[in-house]
Amino acid sequence: MSQLRVLITNNTLDARAGSELYVYDVAVALLERGHQPIAYSNRLGQVADELRDAGVPVVDQLDSMSVVPDIIHGHHHLDAMTAMLHFPHTPAVLFCHSWRQWLEMPVEFPRIRRYLAMNQSTYNRLTVEHGIPERQVRWMPNFVDLSRYQPRAPLPAHPTHALVFCNYATEDGYLRTIRAACARAELSLDVIGVGVGNSAARPWEILGGYDVVFAAGRSALESLAVGAAVIICNNFGLGSMVTAAKVDELRLQNFGPRSARPFDVDDVLTQLARYCPDDARETSLRIRSVAGLDATVDDLLDVYTEAIAEHKQAPPSADDASRAAAAYMRQISDHVKSSGRLQHSLDVLHAEHHQLRHEHDQLRHERAACVTAQAELTSMRQTLTWRVRQRVLVTTAGKASSRLVARLRKRRGRRRSA
Repeated sequence: MSQLRVLITNNTLDARAGSELYVYDVAVALLERGHQPIAYSNRLGQVADELRDAGVPVVDQLDSMSVVPDIIHGHHHLDAMTAMLHFPHTPAVLFCHSWRQWLEMPVEFPRIRRYLAMNQSTYNRLTVEHGIPERQVRWMPNFVDLSRYQPRAPLPAHPTHALVFCNYATEDGYLRTIRAACARAELSLDVIGVGVGNSAARPWEILGGYDVVFAAGRSALESLAVGAAVIICNNFGLGSMVTAAKVDELRLQNFGPRSARPFDVDDVLTQLARYCPDDARETSLRIRSVAGLDATVDDLLDVYTEAIAEHKQAPPSADDASRAAAAYMRQISDHVKSSGRLQHSLDVLHAEHHQLRHEHDQLRHERAACVTAQAELTSMRQTLTWRVRQRVLVTTAGKASSRLVARLRKRRGRRRSA
């Protein structure tokens, strides 16, 4: 295959998150095979720096490019459409990573020759919700770089170390439930993720130290490749322990929970009880046989070649592209206006919150004044009570003294008479 110049777009190239790391791995693998990947995003950061360190060019302004890509590999429709409109003669493939996110919304555009689905949910989003013809859609399940994620030593008979491996885990979220379950199961627990301020730049170096990993998506796949027992889990809900019997089915779901249900300590303990070192080893071997990066890059290159060949045979007209761009702008306009209405509602709520906060501060100030006044009244009452008691004592002492004086005088008078 001749060298391909591949422009890969993404919403950001900053934090080490799912699609950012996907871009990194694919770009570096393409570079190693003699192709020329270029990464584009208007928000650069840590991953952009890592790409440059690996020899991959990164741009945040397409005007800076003096070369034209052979194919656009698009992630996130805003960035992908920016690239397609900038390079009006370049075909594209568009990847859908998420069933829910607006940024992953499929776009119908004549130069998008193939759509790539990460899992069953995204396949349904493309073909059912957005009507993309099935002939244009390809399955492209997630992958793992097997050269980095090496098998760990055999798992112990009983687990002792567990890990939550998720950027969305927070101390005030589902993490509390997992901590409680691990404490009852006598498992030590660590957490890796942006949500707890503990992102790992080289997770392949530490995953081998954990027997059980709570994870989903790419994190679950990497943990399985290493050989850990994996319980599917993220902020949307708790799934099951990944077993050899279910691993292929769960891979088609990208190792995500199928239903969002509240976390429960007993449910977590139920999944922990399914821990089986032999089954975890068989599951890991299966993942390593079907989910490697090299096989995925082979598939991507085949898709690129198909898209380029199809585009050469029947390039769309400028009118078709213009009308499709107008339809896309209409979708963006609807979203922006809806967001504007939402922002107005948020502004109103913010103003009401500010007013309530002001009233709360006033009430708190008045309460403090009342507490001070009450303390002063209590002090005055205590002082008055003390003074009254003193006066009663003085009066009582005075009367007793008068009676005593009278008695003494009476006795003295009797003596004189005698």
